[in-house]
Order: sequence, then structure tokens, then C-alpha cells
Amino acid sequence: MEIKRIQTPLDESAIEKLKAGEKVFLSGFIFTARDSAHKRFFETLDKGEDLPFDMRNQIIYYCGPSPAPPGRVIGSCGPTTSGRMDAYAPRLVSLGLKGMIGKGKRSQAVKDSLKQYKAIYFGATGGAGALLARSVVSSEVVAYEDLGPEAVVKLGVKDLPLFVINDIYGNDLYEAGIQKYRR
Repeated sequence: MEIKRIQTPLDESAIEKLKAGEKVFLSGFIFTARDSAHKRFFETLDKGEDLPFDMRNQIIYYCGPSPAPPGRVIGSCGPTTSGRMDAYAPRLVSLGLKGMIGKGKRSQAVKDSLKQYKAIYFGATGGAGALLARSVVSSEVVAYEDLGPEAVVKLGVKDLPLFVINDIYGNDLYEAGIQKYRR
């Protein structure tokens, strides 16, 4: 299987070339955000205030990194279940968010927003947080430090291994796998 190399920030031309089931190596900057951070994003938006970073063309990684051990940039940083952010994702995608990284299926509303706004959902391998941390070259808290591991962290990544789960064409790797198995 060919591995595509992509760079952040994402643009539509890169997203248009990605199809569900493809493996990618992602490099550039991404932002971590879990449940508590997403709740604060919405509180901020509902007040008419600016988010702590510009979402346009960015990727959110559903992850709460553990503290860095001595000599490392970051501790374990595996994905969390994406479905918990499904209530928030369509609005953030409508604001220009171009990618999300997590594990597990997404709701139909999220998949519809990916098609409508040309965004993508990547899967990271669950249970491999220590291995995924090897791709992190920098880490900086940018918002909500009081949330501890759920703070928003800007990660510099090099060759972060991911799979395209949902593309802009409505394809879903999980559904394709089920159909292939049933044949």
C-alpha cells in the first residue's frame, strides 16, 4: 500500500486527493482537543468571542497527551474515541476546520459536514500512544492550561502515521470493511 505524505495546514487540493482506506504520513502542526476543550470552544463561540486558535485549514487530534518523561518532547499521545466530539464537529468544520484525528466511527451529521465543507477524518491506531509520540517533535500548550491533559496543545509532528477513515466523497473505511467481509 502506497503511503501518501501530507503537510499541514491542509488545503482543499490535498484533501481532494485523499480516499478512505489510504495510509498517510502527516507532518506539520496539529492541535489536541478533547471533550472539555470542545465544550469551551462552544462557550466561547456562543459568547461571540474568538477561539484560542484559527481553525481554518487546521487539524484537531482528539488526544490528551501525558506529561513528557525526561528527555522526551511528550508522553504517550494516543487517540480518544471521536464519537464524543460528534456534537461539536459539524460546527467547527463549518468554521474551516479541515481535519480531525481520532478513533472510531463518526455520526452521519459529521460525515455530511465533511462532504459539504471538504474536510477529512483520519484514524490513529488506538493503544499505540507511546509509538505515536515518536512522531511528535514539539509540544506547546496554547489554551485552557487549567484542563491539564485536556488542555489545547499545539503539536509539531513528522510522519505521524494515520489512515483516512472518512473522505469528502462520502466513503467510510469502517463501512467498506464491513461490506468487504460480508461478500
